[in-house]
Amino acid sequence: MTSSPQLADRRPLQSLQADVLVVGGGAAGVAAAATAARRGAKVVLLEKYGFCGGAAVAGLSGTVCGLYASSADPAARPEKLLHGFVDDFLRAMEARNGLTPPVRYGKTFTRVHDPLAWREVGDQLLLDAGVEVIFHATVTDVHLDGGERIAGVRAFTKQGKLDVFAKVTVDASGDADLVAMAGLPTTGGLEGNVQNPTMIFRLQGVDMDRFLAAHGADTILGPEVEKRIEAAQREGKMLPRKKVFLFPTPRPGELLCNATRVLGADGRELNPLRYRDFTEAEVQGRRQVRAYEEFFRGNVAGCENAFVNDTGVQVGVRQTRQVAGLATLSNEDVTQARKSRDAVARSPWPIELHSGDRPKLVWIYDDFYEIPYGCFVPMRGESLLAVGRCLSAQHEAMASARVTGPCFGYGQAIGLAASVCAQEGLQPRELEGSELRTELNKMGARLD
Repeated sequence: MTSSPQLADRRPLQSLQADVLVVGGGAAGVAAAATAARRGAKVVLLEKYGFCGGAAVAGLSGTVCGLYASSADPAARPEKLLHGFVDDFLRAMEARNGLTPPVRYGKTFTRVHDPLAWREVGDQLLLDAGVEVIFHATVTDVHLDGGERIAGVRAFTKQGKLDVFAKVTVDASGDADLVAMAGLPTTGGLEGNVQNPTMIFRLQGVDMDRFLAAHGADTILGPEVEKRIEAAQREGKMLPRKKVFLFPTPRPGELLCNATRVLGADGRELNPLRYRDFTEAEVQGRRQVRAYEEFFRGNVAGCENAFVNDTGVQVGVRQTRQVAGLATLSNEDVTQARKSRDAVARSPWPIELHSGDRPKLVWIYDDFYEIPYGCFVPMRGESLLAVGRCLSAQHEAMASARVTGPCFGYGQAIGLAASVCAQEGLQPRELEGSELRTELNKMGARLD
């Protein structure tokens, strides 16, 4: 009689100690880790890829959104409303010619980045701050002390398993992975339905002069292209999304294409938390890229000789799982531009809800809303903060607050909070957002 097979990894278990551990190297994770380290904390950052940038780089979302006010006046000039750590990022990107000037996006502006420059700037900001960065590290478990205090994580690396213990852990995974591993409360989408993924791609070989002359400076293409997509849909083409966004990039003759809408074969909005859905999204996303490439070559001026130059390392993910926090950013907080003395970040970005054949955009004119500190503090659990698109927010509010600019803003705030807690022996729920806000203003955030 044979014995049952047993799990084994006989390589030595490695171990590290830190004041602050950050899991995830997207915009929020980079800002949190660098900010905490600049304040003297010993910081370790774990990232599953070999580079930082998160959805902006791996998902190729390609734009730094949420920096500028929206206006109903088509002649309005860019008015920058976010400051602090994001300015360090923008300066470093500009020094590498890795960022466009502000480009028109409907009623506001955004900036398009070179993903290779983003990787290099992420490296620079973290190393200059003294963060210990460990790439190609996938977290598999959390260490729990006393039931619901997160003491650190276990990660898989090519060297073997690695334990990282920390006084404070920041879940910047984008998917509230650590929150879920610890069994703490989470939410997800609207009645379980999340915004659809998008496989973003880049077209090279574009005659940019002809493209801009025909379609104008607004990166949201107009009704004529929508009508042509509708006609192609009637012919059976795989073009499920009518409203497309095409952004000139810092590279000559290149467009960043936010155009696909990835659905399951059964018509469902796929949820990347499910491994079969995630796999299907990758395959369907690549198929749609080729369909839109063909459509653009035949229907968008300047794209006649264009070709797909790159796609995301993975399908672009907008929404999965979110922490249930001490506070929750509501849809009305966004649409009514609410402010709070307990807030630690701001955003002027519209609700940009991707579901159906065209995105829904709800603008906030000549104003911004603020995000309370409690949106990043789990309602249960200790020594843990959550930051990035997994913040505590209602479905439509999250569709605004998730973008890159605000991620830098509240990433800086949570890095500050984590370092204060680690250095003063406090729990995140013991901090007051108003006190963090005062310190953030001293750090150049200009919240007041």
